Amino acid sequence: MEATVTESVLAVPGARLRYTVRGDGPLLLLVAGGHHGVDANEPLARHLADRYRVLTFDRRGLAGSATDAPATSIGTHAEDVSALLSALTSEPAFVYGTSFGALISLELTVRHPEQVATLIAHEPAVPQVLPEPHVALGQLEAVEEIFRAEGAVAAMRRFAADIDIDPSDAEPDLPTRTPPPEHRRDAEVLLTYDLPAIRGHVLDVATLKGTTSRIVPAAGENSRHVWPHASAAMLAGELGTSLELFPGGHNGYVFRPRGTAERIRAVLGS
Repeated sequence: MEATVTESVLAVPGARLRYTVRGDGPLLLLVAGGHHGVDANEPLARHLADRYRVLTFDRRGLAGSATDAPATSIGTHAEDVSALLSALTSEPAFVYGTSFGALISLELTVRHPEQVATLIAHEPAVPQVLPEPHVALGQLEAVEEIFRAEGAVAAMRRFAADIDIDPSDAEPDLPTRTPPPEHRRDAEVLLTYDLPAIRGHVLDVATLKGTTSRIVPAAGENSRHVWPHASAAMLAGELGTSLELFPGGHNGYVFRPRGTAERIRAVLGS
């Protein structure tokens, strides 16, 4: 039987965040990457709700979360997530963040380690830990330039190519997902505010090394050739821990939700 889903809105300074909760058990927050939010995380949340109380949300600026103050820094997103967690629990939560969502989750752990029991940081967008960060930073800057010159569709096509988003690398029974009408508007938020925020952010890795939270860097089995996978591997090295492999590529949580849920259970249960 499907777990009951409740949808609510939380007011935070400058925004109203749409979020959903389903299932029972320890709280598990899913922080999506790219221009994704509640809808993209829905299949993964469904597979996890038998064991966890799963929290998903649309971050500030996405269609489900109204804002009059767009986030221009990773810190703003991290404080929004902190407010969400505070509204739902007084205990440390489990967190699975991927790509941009993993970067937000890492910043949350820097600022509020008492709120994070375990963070699975899947292919975090942290160019600074790479041996040649200018390569990844150049890719992001090129996408922004294409957006200014040719628009969101061309820019997102280049963005997907750079990190090898492959919809064919999917579970065979995955239902076809039709992008919602606000898909392009959400992409424009990513391109206007979030990519520059990634390029300008400096993650406090030294603080993460001493945190009381458990941090598990993770990466896709099929994404070894793209920089977010290398970023996860380098972060694991910095933290003195091993890299956990997850099904699929960079967007495995979207295209392989069942396999991703199984790996999350295994990692959190160990």
